[in-house]
Amino acid sequence: MTDAPTPGRPGRKRDHSRDPEILRCTIDVLAETGFEGMTIEMVAARAKAGKATLYRRWASKGELVVDAVACLKQGAVDLDDLPDTGSLRGDLIAMIKPQSIEEAEKKMRVMAGVVTMLSTTPELAEAVDSALVQPRAQANRLLMRRALDRGEIDPATDIEALALVTPSMVSYRVLVLRKPVDREFLVSLIDGVLLPAAGVRQSTDA
Repeated sequence: MTDAPTPGRPGRKRDHSRDPEILRCTIDVLAETGFEGMTIEMVAARAKAGKATLYRRWASKGELVVDAVACLKQGAVDLDDLPDTGSLRGDLIAMIKPQSIEEAEKKMRVMAGVVTMLSTTPELAEAVDSALVQPRAQANRLLMRRALDRGEIDPATDIEALALVTPSMVSYRVLVLRKPVDREFLVSLIDGVLLPAAGVRQSTDA
């Protein structure tokens, strides 16, 4: 009679408690160096973690970047707490805050850092769209639908298309023109592009 095999010792459970910190450090390094310049060693040093710890969690630099970009969506725009000033212009202007401008610029630097990967890494392209474009576009959709219900904008307005105008122009300004995004620029988009396209008539003292 042979002895029953001794069950193997279970492997040590991976500790994911440091993942958020590591992903934040990845974003910081990515914004500074771009994907090509970034290394796992840089992220490990910034996060004060062992390189082996990162490789146990992410098999490659590409996988780490995809997860880091995806986590940018957290806290991007609180759709349950959008401004409600009584006018579309007022709501859109109220969305412009110093911290939101600073955060948007950082996200655009991250986008610039991964742009070379987008054509070859579909999952990264999806993460970029979900984290950097869609939150603001969704907020625009909700604000414009609210304005439509008030009778403030033309019923024929293509809300789906207009919702993407400001995120797209912000991306172009940062990625192509290499210019900063400031309050003056965002207000000019609202007053010169978005509101006229939606058929909103502004008073001369708006």
